[in-house]
Amino acid sequence: MALRKTEGKEEIMESPSEAKARQVFSGKEKKILTTFSIEPTFKAELEDLFRDMGLGWAAGIRFALKEFYKKHNE
Repeated sequence: MALRKTEGKEEIMESPSEAKARQVFSGKEKKILTTFSIEPTFKAELEDLFRDMGLGWAAGIRFALKEFYKKHNE
């Protein structure tokens, strides 16, 4: 983040990545960042499955968690 003085005022200049992060994390709900361990072979299988679905790793995990919740919430 850079500061620029303009006629006695300080103006904050955001980089594009900072602006994108602010946009992503300023939604109605706060995001929860989490970590977990997974076997490398199982991860590779999941990555292949997600790639076939047109999803990246994070999007595939979110999709799988939503489907799991729908299935077991009923």
